[in-house]
Amino acid sequence: MNNIYNLSLEELAVWLQESGEKSFHAKQIFHWLYQKRISSWEEMSNLSKTLREKLKNNFTLKSLTLVKQVDSVDNDTTKFLWELSDGQLVESVLIRAPERRTVCVSSQVGCPARCAFCASGKQGLKRNLDVAEIIQQVLEIDGTLAQIGERVCHVVFMGMGEPFENYDAVTAAIRRLIHPEGLNISQRKITVSTVGVVDKIVQFAEEGLKTNLVLSLHAPTQDIRKKIIPYARKYAIATILDAMLYFAQKSGRDITYEYTLLEGINDLPEHAVQLAKLVKGHPCTVNLIPYNKVEGLRLSRPSRESIEEFRQILVDAKIPTTWRYTKGKDIAAACGQLALQTKTLPMIAE
Repeated sequence: MNNIYNLSLEELAVWLQESGEKSFHAKQIFHWLYQKRISSWEEMSNLSKTLREKLKNNFTLKSLTLVKQVDSVDNDTTKFLWELSDGQLVESVLIRAPERRTVCVSSQVGCPARCAFCASGKQGLKRNLDVAEIIQQVLEIDGTLAQIGERVCHVVFMGMGEPFENYDAVTAAIRRLIHPEGLNISQRKITVSTVGVVDKIVQFAEEGLKTNLVLSLHAPTQDIRKKIIPYARKYAIATILDAMLYFAQKSGRDITYEYTLLEGINDLPEHAVQLAKLVKGHPCTVNLIPYNKVEGLRLSRPSRESIEEFRQILVDAKIPTTWRYTKGKDIAAACGQLALQTKTLPMIAE
């Protein structure tokens, strides 16, 4: 049975007409789903009992079950582990900052990119999430925040999976998130991260969306990148950067290049010089991310001095640069860590 969150407003209106109901009920249903976040059909009090029965007989409401919720010591980060209807596990992370509540969502179970530093990559790709499974990560966390008078205001597709390998579901979820009858989140507060699926970057540029696009670059040369991201063998850096520039041109949005610093692999001064030359003149920001330790991976975080030296080289080259403070280390907040740790544990909600 299909989950009702998989339907757009227009698709729901068509279904209503085909079911002998008035299409205007679609907005009423959307209001119950996205504003009221109902848990049962009976709560849709302004719909007839007949219509509620039709909905109940044709659709499911829930596609996620909370398995575990873990808060960081500083309470800046909360990680959610969800069980899907087929028993697979995915994760979301709530990141708290002044005036901002950001949800990092997953788009796949596992990930095909297999980045060397990423826990999700250790699982490989299990399957894509559907629109409902993506959307409900945001809705569930938004409902939690609503209890204390807060709401989700930013969404980033940086959880488990490569979003552009699940392109249709991800773009449909984005349109639901920004829809006035949906969650009505500003396009400029939604970010998609990709390892560089060139044809999908170009297609995304043609969507007419004004979201943010982030490239997981992580290396200044193709040779180093192939060692860090096996998926990178599919596309040359130059080709990926051309696609990113095309997105910037079409969308009018600046782009971000994320660069996870790994000791002795991509963090040397010569790498910073190469990176500066690679992105010089791009409408971009380079976001430096000190490696967040993943159990079982023999990789190390560079020293603070090394990171500072690397950053200074970029600053001196006039490359806009930020340094992301790594949050949630005490709760295994790096993507895929909690799911890996829980695979062999009993499914007990906390």
